[in-house]
Amino acid sequence: METYLVNEFRRQTDARRAPAYEHLRRTLQHAIENGELTAGQALPGERELGKLLDLSRVTVRKAIAGLVGDGLLLQRQGAGTFVAERIVKSFSKLTSFTDDLRARGLDPKSVFLERAIGEVTPDEAMALNLSPGAQVVRYYRLRTAGDQALALERTVVPQSVLADPELVVNSLYDAFDRLGLRPTRALQRLRAIAFDAEQARLMNLAEGSPGLFIERRTFLDDGRVVEYTRSFYRGDAYDFVAELQSE
Repeated sequence: METYLVNEFRRQTDARRAPAYEHLRRTLQHAIENGELTAGQALPGERELGKLLDLSRVTVRKAIAGLVGDGLLLQRQGAGTFVAERIVKSFSKLTSFTDDLRARGLDPKSVFLERAIGEVTPDEAMALNLSPGAQVVRYYRLRTAGDQALALERTVVPQSVLADPELVVNSLYDAFDRLGLRPTRALQRLRAIAFDAEQARLMNLAEGSPGLFIERRTFLDDGRVVEYTRSFYRGDAYDFVAELQSE
């Protein structure tokens, strides 16, 4: 890896005029994209990188900070800097945020920004097949793994399904499992978005950063809709995969 970094840094330096930290940032990004640095791998320390490439620690630190901001690297207090792991989410299997992260050995967490009971809105009534005036439970959560914010989720559940908002401690689907109400089918829509100022602040991203919006409605075997969720995923952390077959 050291030989690759040295050669790539020289190539970047020879190819264009730019500050040294930009050359290093591009060098590390190319190393990640080309598999020289793999997901979860630790980077050499700032002092080691500086010595290897004849750069100051300030320059190294600035390059790394840029890649952390881009979501390509993660910094763990007292442990070092690591290549971020992209999360592969399949569209062919009904899983939750918590399921996806646990399957990759990560520890999913939720920060509740809102947790309340209220009267269903017209849009929610249509999505959940509810009558006007019905009561629903609403959650607004920041979903994280480690120290990284990965998604914002707004979820609405009929109160007839989930009587007490406090039943959801971290995972909605864990609560469904305890109630014997695990969804068996879902309809989803996905589109690209740019995070607005408030979303970006919560996600610790720059305003306008790319993201993915997913709208999900989940159903029980008897056809009841039990969940209406609008999720905003950071675009640099997820790959969404769908298996297609010809007729």
